[in-house]
Amino acid sequence: MWYWVLKHLLAGPVLWLLGRPRVDGLQHVPATGPVIVAANHLAVVDSLYLCLTLPRRVTFIAKQEYFTDRGVRGRINRWVMTATGQVPVDRSGGNSGADSLAAAVRILEQGGVWGIHPEGTRSPDGRIYRGRTGVIRVAMQTGAPVIPVVLSGTDRVNPRNRRFLRPAKVHVSFGRPRYFLPADPQDVRRATDELMADMSHRSGRPYVDCYAATFRAG
Repeated sequence: MWYWVLKHLLAGPVLWLLGRPRVDGLQHVPATGPVIVAANHLAVVDSLYLCLTLPRRVTFIAKQEYFTDRGVRGRINRWVMTATGQVPVDRSGGNSGADSLAAAVRILEQGGVWGIHPEGTRSPDGRIYRGRTGVIRVAMQTGAPVIPVVLSGTDRVNPRNRRFLRPAKVHVSFGRPRYFLPADPQDVRRATDELMADMSHRSGRPYVDCYAATFRAG
């Protein structure tokens, strides 16, 4: 219920007016069954625009801290995460990666749509960065198709280090589904790199062969 309220009555109309999103490729998203939606990551509002433009409910995996922070901001984060159907996972332990992938598998086994940003964190400069291999591992394990999604303009609606949203044109492009059979570890890395190269090509953004978190730390 809260997902519908957020999408259609609260954040949805505001984001639609601000971004006036142009959407293409929705015909590539299966109407039923498990689907992995893998998108580049430019801004905090990326996941909200994916929820807004997809006709199916999208579930993301979020840090547990978003559900436990205190104060006004903590309550707002908790409400948004719950309303958009995000699943909390404790990423502080040594098994955080395995726990996240297990949660993703459960979403897909229930016939849901799992949303993920393979870069792991927002791009620091708009380029496409190296992807984490979890998306391909889960696709190989479950047989769910991967829909590569290219977002643009969300970083202008929601600029980094700015408190307020601003109007800017948003484009959301859904690519053709990709299917992956179980393979050896080398194929997992290669398939992940090909997925990110596809996003780079379709977006016209340069590809950087390092993780975004590493680049920011450096």
